[in-house]
Amino acid sequence: MTFRRSPLALAILGLLENGPLHPYGIQRLIKQWGKDQVVNVGQRTSLYRMIVRLEEAGLITAGATERDERYPERTVYHLTEDGRAVCREWLAEILSIPRNEFPEFPAGLSFVMLVPPETAGELLLQRRELLAERISELDGELVLEVEGGPIPRFALLETEYQRAIAVAESEWIDRIVDDLTTGKLTWTPGPV
Repeated sequence: MTFRRSPLALAILGLLENGPLHPYGIQRLIKQWGKDQVVNVGQRTSLYRMIVRLEEAGLITAGATERDERYPERTVYHLTEDGRAVCREWLAEILSIPRNEFPEFPAGLSFVMLVPPETAGELLLQRRELLAERISELDGELVLEVEGGPIPRFALLETEYQRAIAVAESEWIDRIVDDLTTGKLTWTPGPV
């Protein structure tokens, strides 16, 4: 069975590398480790559906059901050898091969001509302000400590990457807004 990779599937397989977990534990670790900044676990149902799909594909397997009077029964999942191999394969592909991920911002830019250049400039300035806030948040995450010591750099690589992307985007917006302000970049609004 060919399984289409996703950030959530990778996160589940990656977390199970450390040992068996129940779905709530997986979700808690994703949030606790800040992986929710790169993996969407907002809906618990998405997590449960992905766990079912990974189990059906033979990448994880259900183990014992834990019982605790404070919580409902929880099935613990284990990583299979196939799951470990697939996780490593996905990591190699993701880390080595650039892929067009179809983010919204470039899609919006492709239709910027529908608004006046002045409006585009104002909207881009708003975005730049939000990016500045995000960069500040990421800077804060990069200096967080756990148990009195710094978080190992390898655990913050995705945060470093997000910061670099946000800084590059902010600098690009500055250049575009400057070109809009000076008239170097302009258009007549409306359909092309």
